[in-house]
Amino acid sequence: MTGIGYTLPAVVSVVVVVAAELAWLRTGLFRHRAYWITMAIVLAFQVPVDGWLTKLSAPVVVYDPTHFLGLRFPFDIPVEDFLFGFSLITATLLAWTAPERREHAS
Repeated sequence: MTGIGYTLPAVVSVVVVVAAELAWLRTGLFRHRAYWITMAIVLAFQVPVDGWLTKLSAPVVVYDPTHFLGLRFPFDIPVEDFLFGFSLITATLLAWTAPERREHAS
């Protein structure tokens, strides 16, 4: 059962968000340089904070090893955290931009 509890939902969240953009919302978010700059800024803060929270030497957050893959990079950060981070930020930005796109289409 390794990976089912945290990994599977993390991967599914990415697939759902990307599919929603490409098949339904069609905001063009992934084509905008500002989106990728935003993601870089998020990562610049996520890596040190998440690294501190999940460091193996003195973790603040402890993951059940039966529920994630165990791949950690960098600074002992579970890779699933990056997947959820991508999904959460992207879904939020899509929620902000989708109504704007509909207004311009009307």
